[in-house]
Amino acid sequence: MGADREGGVRHRPGRAVAYTALGVVLLAGCASMPDSGDLRDVESTPRQDTGVRVFAMPPAEDAQATEIMQGFLEALTSDDPEYDTARKYLTADAARAWRPERSATVLANGPSIATDNQPVGRGASDSLTFILTGSKVATVDDRQAYKPDDGDYRRKVHLTKDAKSGQWRIDSLPQGVVMGKTDFQRNYTAVNKYYFASGTTVATTGQPVAVADPVFVRAKVDPMTQVVQSLLRGPTRWLGPVVRSSFPTGTALRKGVSGLTPDDQNRLTVPLNAKAARVGQTKCMEMATQLLFTLRNLTPTLESVELQGPGGHLLCDLPGERADSAAWHPSAPDYLYFLDGKHRLVRLPSEATGTSAVPVPGPLGEPGGRVLRSVAVSRDEHTVAGIGADGKSLYVTSLSSDASLGEAVVTSQGASEEDRLTTPSWDAHGDLWVADKDPDHTKLYVLEQGGGKPVQVTVPDLPGHIRDVRVAADGVRVALVVEKGGRQSLLIGRIEAGDKSGDSPAVVELRQAAPDLEQVTAMSWAGDSRLVVVGLEQGGVHQMRYVQVDGSTLDGPAPAALSGVKAIAASEDERVPLVAYSEDGIVRLPSGTQWQKVDKDGTAPIYPG
Repeated sequence: MGADREGGVRHRPGRAVAYTALGVVLLAGCASMPDSGDLRDVESTPRQDTGVRVFAMPPAEDAQATEIMQGFLEALTSDDPEYDTARKYLTADAARAWRPERSATVLANGPSIATDNQPVGRGASDSLTFILTGSKVATVDDRQAYKPDDGDYRRKVHLTKDAKSGQWRIDSLPQGVVMGKTDFQRNYTAVNKYYFASGTTVATTGQPVAVADPVFVRAKVDPMTQVVQSLLRGPTRWLGPVVRSSFPTGTALRKGVSGLTPDDQNRLTVPLNAKAARVGQTKCMEMATQLLFTLRNLTPTLESVELQGPGGHLLCDLPGERADSAAWHPSAPDYLYFLDGKHRLVRLPSEATGTSAVPVPGPLGEPGGRVLRSVAVSRDEHTVAGIGADGKSLYVTSLSSDASLGEAVVTSQGASEEDRLTTPSWDAHGDLWVADKDPDHTKLYVLEQGGGKPVQVTVPDLPGHIRDVRVAADGVRVALVVEKGGRQSLLIGRIEAGDKSGDSPAVVELRQAAPDLEQVTAMSWAGDSRLVVVGLEQGGVHQMRYVQVDGSTLDGPAPAALSGVKAIAASEDERVPLVAYSEDGIVRLPSGTQWQKVDKDGTAPIYPG
């Protein structure tokens, strides 16, 4: 539990201190300090200096019950690794029973404190109940997975006065912690853990596909060790059914290991327990790959990972440049593609500036060919799928000079162009996804390797009809824009294969990625667990922003404003510029600049995927 400094009760018990490289800074004056002169009220948890670590002081002698309550909540927003100071506000029994790591509840403005109606009579003066209330924003579970939440928060905390010492202490409280959104953003940081897609590999290379699993860890409490421990424990519950870990069950850090940090050569050594002692080299390299991909979230300059077994025995050593051979992970695409003013599919190098686009080889790059409204190029950039101008038909062909277009592989009977097929989407396995937007017959299809008979994908909990679809590169997650009653939602679903041969795949456990949007104009994957979305907030204006697949709020600025956006294209490699189709045609947003015009007559921009 904890409190937010921008709402609810403002907790200023005068016991928080921050440790910096320059020493100890008292952040809030205690009651005995002067309240005039040059001293100013300072927020007890500064959010600007990321190098500051905030610690709380234990309860003062003879503190009143309200001070104990406030001090405890303040202590829970500190950077105390094991919450040792917070436990000093509890009775011995309560301290042993309390599990702060079990969950975190995020409130809009932090918990407000009220006194419950107290009984009168004997013993009433030694017992007091407080009620914590607020508006829920999200919860983080014991696997550190974030999930948007709403509704009212209301929990009781009971205090008692010790008969011998006369000191107030908390003897009954909810499990987990609670804090306001601002404190949560200061205390926690999002990190992608990496596992492998179960049962599938990249068709062309046979590599396992890395899958991002976002979690939240405490930002200044040995985050690298926290992330490694989280990775070894396994994936979050939502992702778990469709991924695997190469770490043997029970693998953990060697007892007593903490403070993991790379050496001066940016090499990290990870000592493991005996569960990993007998792994083969292939499996060990996959384990090291999981660690390297994961820890580069925290330390982008990490060069290599060494795994050690009991007694310091070397299990394997993975240099960064070899990680891509151990597993497939999205990299920068070679080209940006779009339809030019002559209805041809054209391309230009993804990082190029001032370069004219050229037609692709094959029937879609020829003049006078079939007019398309949208396209999708496979991840290996060898195959293209296109939707006809009227939205009725899906075509698939090779990007080679001797290819032909052939017949449509999927057709829609939607009454209007806007109620027919969505823009198609490819995953790294080479499978092609598309949805029929017909409100009366909404369907989601997958074509294995982009060909054969379309297989209808079941979506058992679909809360409306599909308006757009983008499959993640990993092939185990899909983003859907779903409309119901004029409101559109951006949902992320987990893709599960059928249990038996011949069973249809299914998209299950849909969850909100942008719960505050009521319209979604365009969207694209823009990272391993991030999308870029153009949409409308309730009562607001259209905007472009990044969202996380778990619905959490991202740090950092939104893309530069752009009006009239009809389509957006991004790459999972976040260094590749955003591209949009707007009222100015095709425009691109290189890092650190404003939108730049690429082609005034172009439409339907896409990167591979």
